[in-house]
Amino acid sequence: MKIVGVAACTVGIAHTYIAQEKLEEAGKKAGHEVHIETSGTIGVENALSPEQIQEADVVILAIDVKISDRERFESKRVLQVPTEVAIKSPNKLIQKAEEVVKEDQKNK
Repeated sequence: MKIVGVAACTVGIAHTYIAQEKLEEAGKKAGHEVHIETSGTIGVENALSPEQIQEADVVILAIDVKISDRERFESKRVLQVPTEVAIKSPNKLIQKAEEVVKEDQKNK
């Protein structure tokens, strides 16, 4: 499964990068390809390409603030959670993404 997402906390420092790391680790551990863009005090890092977004099965937004360019994900299944959820329960969040994708595939 291919997962893309954005991590952004209110301060844009620690939680943003911890959420990114936790999601990438949990996704890779589960055998998925994961790319998480960060939106912090120094701007956007690890920016997602249009191709990565197009190929993604699901989008995870671990955000505590509004993000710019959210419309990039309009045609995708999006799971939005606070950064705290991505940090404390990344494996459960990846499992939820798997369930959502399976459900969507079953309904096609």
